[in-house]
Parts: sequence; structure tokens; C-alpha cells
Amino acid sequence: MTSNPSAPRGSAVVTGAGGALGRAIALRLGADGFAIGVLGRASEQLDETARLLTEQGTRNRVLHVDLRNAASLDGALTEAEEHLGPLEALVNNAAIYPATPFFEITQDEYEDVVRVNQTAYFLGSQGAARRMAPRGSGAIVNIGSITFHGGWANLASYVSTKGASVGLTRALARELGPAGIRVNGVSPGAFPTKAEEIHENPAEYNQFVIDRQSIKRRGTDAELAAVVAFLVGPDAAFVTGQTINVDGGWIME
Repeated sequence: MTSNPSAPRGSAVVTGAGGALGRAIALRLGADGFAIGVLGRASEQLDETARLLTEQGTRNRVLHVDLRNAASLDGALTEAEEHLGPLEALVNNAAIYPATPFFEITQDEYEDVVRVNQTAYFLGSQGAARRMAPRGSGAIVNIGSITFHGGWANLASYVSTKGASVGLTRALARELGPAGIRVNGVSPGAFPTKAEEIHENPAEYNQFVIDRQSIKRRGTDAELAAVVAFLVGPDAAFVTGQTINVDGGWIME
């Protein structure tokens, strides 16, 4: 993990920071000099991310937010700035992914997915941009999914919201660019995370993934986090409105 403690930055908030990918992103951004807002529902996983950040010398603050009630996001962003410094980056990463056949998805289930995977991205970005715009700089990264590009059975709610994240990324990049705020997306491929529990046969699914990727191994959480770190960092100062697939060459478009 690359660390640059001699170049302290402001704060970065990572939603869903208790999950495997969110944790890897938080740890990488912390190693790169950001103080980290560890945002998610109260859980042992969230506390473990905070512990690991503290262990590596990264200032952090646990922000308990149930993204089904996304209105509470604004208060969490205020708390992050008060304790960690000016908000320089927001990573909208949290998502839920109920595996339900299309004809069996209820309106309540669909709206639950939208609240977490879409509305929270919108409101989180709005709150972050309001803080970044007066300073004339900032970066937002929306975590999407390659399922949007390829379609996926039994995940209609999830796939549609991940498509929405790509649209949001493009619209905000266009509108917020004049304020100095860059907005990009990252679409992970099939990383070996807890999400794979929705598949009945893990070994069979692992082979399914390998067969479709150009790179014949599974990706690591750190490899995804490195792309996010690039997008919020100075080396991507002229990159906005893009969604990068990090999938070992599965989807090429």
C-alpha cells in the first residue's frame, strides 16, 4: 500500500466502508493522506475498518448512517468536516443487491434498493458538492458495476440503480466541472467479496468469472482501491465524467 504521510490532505468520506471494497478504499485513501469518514450502518465491520485506519496512523471518524434514510447524510458530512477537515473527496460505494427474479420483486424491495443505491448517491453528492464548490475543488467517485453493461438475471433492481450511477456521474461532471469538482465512476467486475454469497455454487461461479475475464485470475480489493485513489488524486486532475471498468478485461466498451 502506498503511503505519503508527508502530504496531508483534507477529509474523504467512504460510504459502505464496512464492506470489503469500501474498507480497501478507505485504507488506501487514508494511506494517501486523507482523514477518513467511515460511513455506514452501525456494525462490527464498520468499527473494524476504523480500527485498521487508526492502526495505520490515519485519522478517522465513524459516521453512523442508515442510507435508507439518506436525509441523515448531510449531518454526517458536517460531522466529518468538523472533526477531520474540509471534505475533498466522497466515494459513494454502499449498495444492496437482493437476488430476486424480476416477477417476484415487490415495490417495497425495489424502492429499498433505490434508496440505498441511487437516492443516497444523489443526496450524498449534492451535500458534498455544496461543501466543495466554495473552495473550487473536490472529487466524487460513484461505484457502479459491470452488471449494468452486461445485464444480469435476478438483479433487475440492482442493475438499474447501477446504470443510474453512470448517468449521475456524467450529469454531475458536466454541471459541477465549472466549480472545480470532478465526478467519475468505477465499475468493479466480480471481486471475491461477500456479494458472491448470492451464487449457489461458489466454485462454479469462480470458473464462470475466470472464463470471461481476459486476465485469468480474480482481482483484489487493493487493485480496485488503487483506481479510486487515482481518480480522487492529482494525477486525474483532467479526468471527469468517466466510468472505468475494473474487471480484468471482462467488459470492453
